[in-house]
Amino acid sequence: MQYDFTTIMDRRGKDAIAVDALGEGGGFAPAAPRPGFDAIPMWVADMNFPTVPTVPEAIIRRAQHPAFGYFAPSDEYYDSIIRWHVQRNGADPALLTRDCIGYENGVLGGVISALTSFAAPGDGVLLHSPTYIGFTNSLKNNGYRIVHSPLVRDEQGVWRMDYADMDAKLKKYHIHVAIFCSPHNPCGRVWTREEIEQAMEVYKANDCLVISDEIWSDILLNGHKHTPTQAVSEDARNRTVALYAPSKTFNLAGLVGSYHIIYNPYLWDRVTAKSSKPHYNEMNVLSMHALIGAYRPEGYQWVDELCETLSGNINFACDFIAQHFDGVEVAKPEGTYMLFLDCTDWCAAHGRTIEEVLHAGWDVGVAWQDGRMFHGPCAIRMNLALPLSRVEEAFRRLDTYVFNGTFLRERS
Repeated sequence: MQYDFTTIMDRRGKDAIAVDALGEGGGFAPAAPRPGFDAIPMWVADMNFPTVPTVPEAIIRRAQHPAFGYFAPSDEYYDSIIRWHVQRNGADPALLTRDCIGYENGVLGGVISALTSFAAPGDGVLLHSPTYIGFTNSLKNNGYRIVHSPLVRDEQGVWRMDYADMDAKLKKYHIHVAIFCSPHNPCGRVWTREEIEQAMEVYKANDCLVISDEIWSDILLNGHKHTPTQAVSEDARNRTVALYAPSKTFNLAGLVGSYHIIYNPYLWDRVTAKSSKPHYNEMNVLSMHALIGAYRPEGYQWVDELCETLSGNINFACDFIAQHFDGVEVAKPEGTYMLFLDCTDWCAAHGRTIEEVLHAGWDVGVAWQDGRMFHGPCAIRMNLALPLSRVEEAFRRLDTYVFNGTFLRERS
């Protein structure tokens, strides 16, 4: 590989929540490990890899100019986005123009701009469960009623949408806005074209606007391919607000900068009008140059190598779980770098609670995340975007001290 995905990067004191929040306890941040164990950050969804070098190069080059006044997005910004989606996602360059692209301070901000344009507080919104905690908090904070359509695992253990349940919930609760996560967080499904087509037929039959969060669309594992929601039909293109960002792909969340793609002019006008109202949704000049640096040719190769690295990490972890952690179930992710562990059978067999399992991992430095906030009743979410050596060490500790060893935290 040309790029380095093996060096262990020290992020302490560099403003990284993933490591600097350890020890605070409560909320999202896990507790610090016991003496003798260093922390392996495997909770918040950012990466412990250095980004592609063209990103800091672009930021430094722009920062060398001493003027940081008002500015407008450049042609290069829009051209970079269009070229990325044409080459990576098969977008039609005749359809995807700069008039379809709009800046968003974050994907969740874009979700709320779209949602509040077409639904009122108190209205129901359909989401699949397990559900990303960011959706849950954003919708609750804005007064919406979340209606879940649970994903179900088939005989092969693959997460599937229940189209009949989706249709029934949309009708029962008179829902006309849905949030669709593709690829899915936290389950890791990369939906096939046929699956998206079926989902969009359900949404069409119920006159439902679709807000499609595709922030994970570049993180594809073991050869899986992403199909943009807007690509499956003309109707899908016209009823979908799609949201993207380089932040998950290139580890740029701290720079802030996402964007929407909306082909329907009516939807575009409504969403951009809403997002402009608080006068906060303005691009940072360094964020713009970071995106341009990320979407350079070097970025294409870097992402390919990243996905190869993450595929190896995922394969190792899933094989290790199957061989060593009897009673722990995991559906092998097809995208993202997250695992969603179901510990129901293990906890039942050992008389332990998921809270005890979580704390036992934290005690030995495996800083993973409580899956209950994602609507997994006995689940843990686990970030594998680290050098393989750290992933291997984390699973060695889980094997030795947690799932097949003695808990270090006494039961209260």
